[in-house]
Parts: sequence; C-alpha cells; structure tokens
Amino acid sequence: MLDPRLCRSFLAVAETRSFTAAARRLGVGQPTVSQHIRRLEDAAGGLLFARDTHAVDLTARGQAMLGFAQTIVDTEDRAERHFRGAELRGRVRLGVSEDFALGELPDILRRLRHSHPLVDVELTVELSDTLAQRLGAGQLDVVLGKRRPGTARGRLLWREPLVWIGSAATVIEPGQPVPLVQYPMPSITRQIAVECLERAGLDWRAACQTSSLTGLRAAATAGLGVSLHARSLIPADLAELPPDCGLPDPGDIEFMLLSRETAEEPAVALAEFVVDRVSASRR
Repeated sequence: MLDPRLCRSFLAVAETRSFTAAARRLGVGQPTVSQHIRRLEDAAGGLLFARDTHAVDLTARGQAMLGFAQTIVDTEDRAERHFRGAELRGRVRLGVSEDFALGELPDILRRLRHSHPLVDVELTVELSDTLAQRLGAGQLDVVLGKRRPGTARGRLLWREPLVWIGSAATVIEPGQPVPLVQYPMPSITRQIAVECLERAGLDWRAACQTSSLTGLRAAATAGLGVSLHARSLIPADLAELPPDCGLPDPGDIEFMLLSRETAEEPAVALAEFVVDRVSASRR
C-alpha cells in the first residue's frame, strides 16, 4: 500500500513544507513529487496536506501518516545496508563554519544518520581559516567552510552573493563611520567587509566583535551595526539591507569542502555524502 518512494516524497514535503524544496532535496522534478503525494493520498483515502498558494500544512491524516512513512523508509534503508554487506562504521572529525552549521548541516547530519548509523561524528564549529589550519595539523578529517572566489583551496560546493544585513533598528548615518558587527580575525567575511569599505573610501568602526553567530545575531538585531553574510543563509530576525543604504557591493563568497588526503573510509564517505546532498538541494 505504502510505496517507499511515495513515503520519501511525503516526508520531504512534510519537513520542508514546500513541494519545490522537497523536489530539490530529492533531486527530482516538482511534478514527480506532486504525483507521488496524489498516489499516496489515494492509497490513504484522503488528503495528507492542506495547501494553498501561501502554505503547505499537514492534515490530521497527514500527521498520522508521519510515523508510518518514517518507519517504512527506515526499514528500507536498513534492509539495503544489510544486503549490501558490512555497514560502514568509525568516527569522523567534522569542522564547519557557523553559518553552514545553522543552514545546510542539520539536514546533512540527519540523512547521514539514516545512511550510515554506525558512523560517529565529532563536530567542531569555528571560523573557516581556523578550521583549515586544524585540518592541516591533522586535528580534523573534513571541513565545510568558506573561501574567497578564485581560491584554489578545497572542492567548490556553491557560490553566491554576499550581502549587507541588519535589522529594523539599524541606522547608517551619512558621513559617519560604518558600524560593523564582525567576527574576529581571521574571519573571511570580516576581511572582505573591511576591504570593500576601504576601496569605496568609507570609514568604518568595530561596533561589536563576537566569535559566535548567536552574538552576531543579537548585536545586529539590536541595531549595533551591519554585517556581511551569504544571501541564502541570512539568520532569522535579520534582513538584507536595500541598495540605497549607501554600502558598496561586496561581491561573492564560495562554500567549499576540504578533506585530508589520508582520510579514513568514514571521512571519505562523509565528504562524498556532503557533495551529493548539497548538489541535490541546489539543483
């Protein structure tokens, strides 16, 4: 009755609350996801989602379906691992930049747990350059971080614009130094922000320096200053500042993957898993 393919599409829509986002996650077209949901609703005897042009929400029948669908998908995954042979096991030391940790990482780790449940992850969250140094010292196996465009280091995952962000309380006074909320050195976005302002002939001041994204969000939300951030990973309560705010275009940033050449099998598997998931989510 409940085809695992249909259940995977159902769970993707239930988690993302979007047919479009679910299709990206699964690496298929949106019509395929819609067809899967219709077939599952026919099998279940009623609507699983209440949807309109603005929202997709689970119905009571859909809430009941969640547990069944997850059990079916998990069972299929376990069977596949069993008949494929010995399961991959071991420990991988993973380093991620904090904006990545709050963006793509939860979905990647959740799917890693389903795919390789015996692989343990030791997670480190730090600035990208610091993570790269720790990987070079043999303290990490895989790093997900940022780099300047044109840098050869690492394997490119995706590239996107950097934007100035702030809140409703943010004020940039003409003729006054631009207040920056920034990470400490060697933050890549801090370097780019300072270079960008100085090229434009604008003075700046360090209104707040913080080593965590939580601190950056709090300071920027309070209106202490502006910060640079990747457009697709802007934290909640903050927004891209409009072009008429007088700040120069900061250009792009690239997200990349680094791994040790002598990495063990769990680390190699994680690196390939990350590349596959990021590629599928950004199609």
